[in-house]
Amino acid sequence: MGMMALPLVVGVDGSDGSLLAIDWAVDEAQRQGLPLRLVYASLWERYEGALPAMGRERPSEQVMAENIVGTAAERVRRYDPGLTVDTDTVPAEAVSALLAEGRHATAVVTGSRGRGELKGALLGSVSLAVASRADCPVVVVRGEKSALSGSHERVLLGAGDPDTSGAAVRFAFREADVRGCELDVVRAWRCPAYENADEGAPSDDSEDQPERRASALIDTLVAEAAAEHPSVRLRKTTIEGPARKVLVHRTAAADLVVVGARHRSGHFGLQLGRVTHTLLQHAACPVAVVPQAT
Repeated sequence: MGMMALPLVVGVDGSDGSLLAIDWAVDEAQRQGLPLRLVYASLWERYEGALPAMGRERPSEQVMAENIVGTAAERVRRYDPGLTVDTDTVPAEAVSALLAEGRHATAVVTGSRGRGELKGALLGSVSLAVASRADCPVVVVRGEKSALSGSHERVLLGAGDPDTSGAAVRFAFREADVRGCELDVVRAWRCPAYENADEGAPSDDSEDQPERRASALIDTLVAEAAAEHPSVRLRKTTIEGPARKVLVHRTAAADLVVVGARHRSGHFGLQLGRVTHTLLQHAACPVAVVPQAT
């Protein structure tokens, strides 16, 4: 690469979810040959009173933060002593700190829920906000053990519209390539509703039109990346049904699902559609949200 590769940034906070994120990021750093950067970000005062008093004195939040990143770095070194790791504690609100980190990162990796977030909350508010607004890919680590260990040997790509998907397609092919696994490119399609029953059944020709369009869209979307990654085993799948249900269902057999997102003009952040929201809440594997550069 010539220049030092940009790191994988992992948001750590000592929660179980962040431990899963660290372990996933170690595997990813090994596959991609990247350095790791572990970042704890918090407005320290937010956690006053969150810990039991140690004797008379409770440790300062700064000490607690350093302890959390130190423990995280130690976990990485036990797992892979050869990885380059650096750590930082930032006294800033977590979302803005991770968004700032994302400007100089290959990707930002987070758990799906952080410390102090309610189990019943729709989704970790930090991971959702970071995935919605980062300039780089964001991987929210969640799902089943089988996916976290890579045992399905399949990356799933939700084939979105061409104007939002170029970067996601490249990301998914790179992932499948470094993992040596299959890439399943899925496009959901719907039958048009036949408003007027008087016209009788539609001809066969219009019946398979939406499916043919879906299939053609996949071909167009992947052509260039497939040529650049000839060793990737490619499966192209068109399925009738709502995209969010189709994709969530297929995550049960995937190690990673990749979706694209688009920066909205005149707004901060990305267009995260219903599909991405649903995956971030229900996918059985980690979710990579890849922004399309404008």
